[in-house]
Amino acid sequence: MLDVCCGTGLLAAELTALGYRVVGVDASDAMLVRARQLLGPDVPLVRTTLPELTVEGAFDAAVCTYDGLNYLDRAGLRATFTALGGRLRPAGWLVFDVHTDAMMRFISSHPVVDGDRDGHRYVIESTVDAGARTCDTRIEVEGADGFTEHHRQYFHRASEVRAALVASGFEVTAVRDDYSDRTVDSSALSATWIARRRGLPDRVAP
Repeated sequence: MLDVCCGTGLLAAELTALGYRVVGVDASDAMLVRARQLLGPDVPLVRTTLPELTVEGAFDAAVCTYDGLNYLDRAGLRATFTALGGRLRPAGWLVFDVHTDAMMRFISSHPVVDGDRDGHRYVIESTVDAGARTCDTRIEVEGADGFTEHHRQYFHRASEVRAALVASGFEVTAVRDDYSDRTVDSSALSATWIARRRGLPDRVAP
């Protein structure tokens, strides 16, 4: 299993506990340090920036959660699907989530979110450009270990996601409302895509 944008390794830990052999990749050294602390020495972790995907081996499945693919522009998303197709075995699975148009509308109507949690004051300010389908976000957390982050994410049209998958050798098997059994509709804030690389699975020698 290839865990793309593995972050601090939370999902990789769950997959490993279920018996999967996992390789995690992420662009952040800091995230990979925390993932190593959680996962220990036996889970391979690779620093790579999408869409390069400089990781060796062939995989039965790949996952990318926590809106990791929303940080890619349209060309980067297409190139990443192509790279993933090159790392998956025939009939291998790809599961990922992306924001929806409903999420774009929601953030546009809630440009500032603030509050207190665990003794920390936080402010999240977002600016959505509906024409460019981008969202620039500034996150500020106050406190002894406070920090400030800036993010740019992209809202990909469902038709563009589907076309990019097909062009990269995948067939879409389902699109769900977040990680539920519900089919995605116009109210869903996040869409979970389930796709499969075209081709017959590798045959196992008798």
